[in-house]
Amino acid sequence: MQTVTSTDGTTIAYERRGSGRRLILVPGALCDRSALRPLADELAGDFDVVTYDRRGRGDSGDKTPYGVLREVDDIGALLTAVGGTAAVYGHSSGAGLVAIAAGTGLPFTHLVLHEPPYGPDDVDTDEDGAEVIELITQGRRQEAVELFLMMAGMPKEAALETAAAPGVADLAPTLAYDFAVMDHAAPGGRVPVDLLAKLMQPTLVVAGTASAPFMVDAAHRIVKELPAASLCELADQDHVVPPELLAPVLSEFLSRR
Repeated sequence: MQTVTSTDGTTIAYERRGSGRRLILVPGALCDRSALRPLADELAGDFDVVTYDRRGRGDSGDKTPYGVLREVDDIGALLTAVGGTAAVYGHSSGAGLVAIAAGTGLPFTHLVLHEPPYGPDDVDTDEDGAEVIELITQGRRQEAVELFLMMAGMPKEAALETAAAPGVADLAPTLAYDFAVMDHAAPGGRVPVDLLAKLMQPTLVVAGTASAPFMVDAAHRIVKELPAASLCELADQDHVVPPELLAPVLSEFLSRR
């Protein structure tokens, strides 16, 4: 583990493995850097892979009040620490954060957006998000996680099992950060058309055909809005793809000049 200090003084913990072109992996909700470590291991033969704890998670620090652009600054600090430029992969709300970071002009060479959970234009997630945050405020962290996972399309039984796993409920307070990320560029968590139009890097949008329908629909919409994007649909895969299946897809895309 190494650390870097972000603009506001927050310590951000990260790891590097492998060699080659630089690639930063940005995790989604309820995940620290360990969640993407297996994917990093698969990619380390071809890339210098950086995994990190987003603020408020794992070994990274945190400061209040939270701000989405503070998380963008964290990625900027990582870029500086590892060499100045990198490709970047974001999963779920991490993909939403990657899009925002790219829109600020951070020097990413390639983008991979893996199922950012943008919702339909006629659905507003603010009310559900407020309920999750209220449960967190009441100290009912496991219930907050359960509700969040079901909002994301996970069946109830699986949501209950996941929320009960060791350490998961401890990350519940950071769900407020993920809601803020997804609402940042388009209120209600909708597809941020204006933001996406600014992203000029070669971009791969990844979706599993067995994922929640709204995530698959969002992937198709995102590709239409991005100037330089392609879509990869992974047959019979859901929101979490085994690293041995995902890594070759990323390697093939990121190897393009």
